Amino acid sequence: MNVRITLLPMFSPERVLGALLLIAFFMAALPARSRADLPPLIRRKLLFGNPERAMARISPDGKWISFLAPSNGVMNLWFRGSDSLATDTLLTADTGRGIRQYLWAEDSKRLLYLQDINGDENWHLHAVDIETRKDKDLTPHPGVQVRIIRRSPVAPNKIIIGMNLRDPRVHDAYSIDIGTGEETLLVTNPGDVLEWYVDHAFVIRAALAQSTEGGYLLRVRDSAQADWRPIAVWTPNNGMPTIYGFTPAGDSIYAADARTSNTSHLVEIAISNGRTKMLASDSLYDVNDVLIHPTTHAAEAVSFYKERNEWKALDTSMERYIGLLDVKSRGDFQILDRDRNDSLWLVGYTIDANLSPVYLYDHKNHIVTFLFYDRPALGKYVLANTEPISCPARDGTPLHAYLTLPAGVSPDSLPMVVLVHGGPWGRDTWGFNPEVQWLANRGYAVLQVNFRGSTGFGKSFLDAGNKEWGRKMQLDLIDATQWVVDQGMVDPSKVAIFGTSYGGYAALAGAAFTPKQYVCAVDIVGPSNLLTLLKTIPPYWEPMKQLMYARIGDPVKDKKMLTERSPLFSAGKIAIPVLIAQGANDPRVKKSESEQIVAALKKKHKPVEYLLFPDEGHGFAKPENRLKFYEAAENFLAKYLGGRTED
Repeated sequence: MNVRITLLPMFSPERVLGALLLIAFFMAALPARSRADLPPLIRRKLLFGNPERAMARISPDGKWISFLAPSNGVMNLWFRGSDSLATDTLLTADTGRGIRQYLWAEDSKRLLYLQDINGDENWHLHAVDIETRKDKDLTPHPGVQVRIIRRSPVAPNKIIIGMNLRDPRVHDAYSIDIGTGEETLLVTNPGDVLEWYVDHAFVIRAALAQSTEGGYLLRVRDSAQADWRPIAVWTPNNGMPTIYGFTPAGDSIYAADARTSNTSHLVEIAISNGRTKMLASDSLYDVNDVLIHPTTHAAEAVSFYKERNEWKALDTSMERYIGLLDVKSRGDFQILDRDRNDSLWLVGYTIDANLSPVYLYDHKNHIVTFLFYDRPALGKYVLANTEPISCPARDGTPLHAYLTLPAGVSPDSLPMVVLVHGGPWGRDTWGFNPEVQWLANRGYAVLQVNFRGSTGFGKSFLDAGNKEWGRKMQLDLIDATQWVVDQGMVDPSKVAIFGTSYGGYAALAGAAFTPKQYVCAVDIVGPSNLLTLLKTIPPYWEPMKQLMYARIGDPVKDKKMLTERSPLFSAGKIAIPVLIAQGANDPRVKKSESEQIVAALKKKHKPVEYLLFPDEGHGFAKPENRLKFYEAAENFLAKYLGGRTED
């Protein structure tokens, strides 16, 4: 049986639509056409309202498939049988911001999910029984944050979590009985541990800690009673390691490690002596993800995110499956979940200009079943293609970016939105992005730049962003914009800057430091004062404080620099209109970050619009709030860039 054809029939509606979109992209080179040639307008609700289904998971015993779907307009947990796909059953009754993080309990009888209050990120762990529908808050502690660490078949009625109950600055490790909620303290955090790792016997045997200089330590112990000892040290310029778990024999740890190279390699670190064994590497890109067998615990494949995500098999059996699933003409695949016996896989695809499907793949019997599209109503619309581009910064540093051009019109002197990713220690990727499709559908080119300081391109590129907020990181955005302008595709007098979190800071910085570069700016939960940002970090970020000082600046040693790089203190130089949106309960970027610059702009009679959402945090989870914001942003951009708006 040809699985490639089963997954993606040669003459499926999706393939035909994909071909039409490809034709549409190349037709953009034809003589200029008017704005009227843009494809039909996509309603904001289809892009920013709730998806019909999302985040599919399979129970460890393989009997059930769960997913998030709306109930009375709020995302809740649903499930259905994996062998009978007709009946969906609602499990939860959340009426607030909806559920966004969950997993199956190991016993396959309960689903576990995290929920906070109005975006405060003090996550509680809930368990809901699939038979009784009883929903129990397992960690009913006000102002305390839970992080899920590990489930295991060794103890199917338990889960290990991190919780800052004892000290708000650090997360100790606890075992929670998912039936009773009984808590057992397993390990006390000495004050520097960021993450705990559990071995195959369900014992915490490793910990990643932050060093006082801003680097990292990997500590291990030989048993629950043994002392901790370091086996690996990363200096601040060695990059951040990622720990993936224990090898099948439990004598080594899988990690992404860049101590001996510019990019991170997938290695095994021996617990006995810290020696490393190379498994996979790429000279230009860091390890992106690792696929580990649910039962044998063997690393089967590794991915490197280049222009798109590329998987490399580590054993011959997985090499065959990657060949079958990896259909790049359609999209990039991800194995979303696997049952404990590794019989059933949930496979999802991300596609830039088409629907993103999810399939149930019985790989032992070679049966593929389509499950759902997250937003099927988009299937009748023409979406825009996203193309990877590369260009040099002014100092010669290579920049990787993505450019999306509106479908149906010639790319000549278009208005453009520079859409800046958050973090900033993250990166933009290829695939479906509702903001990108919304902007392109309104008639704008969209540029997403992986500026220096972005992750995935090696530690030199990451470290090149150290203390460059508002300077070289900002100049990279300008240089990539100029490259697009030089191709004749964009009108330099009609460029806006738009972003969330760090991207919001970049929008404010663009308005304050280079006001002639942009015609307007949109900031979502972005800091305006780097000194107060660092002063008001959440208490549980305390172990990461030295790293933040190394990346952003020390508020004592670098006070002058941080003042100069803070848009608040250059508010008088802002000459372009600014739209600012903020969640009142944001624990990362406090609402004062937005309110102080709004007040400064109003005092100086500068053009500013401000939206405050009282029931949101670091971003907008409620669809009604998202829709309110994007309506305001759409009208704001149309006023200054000339794009179209929804009636």
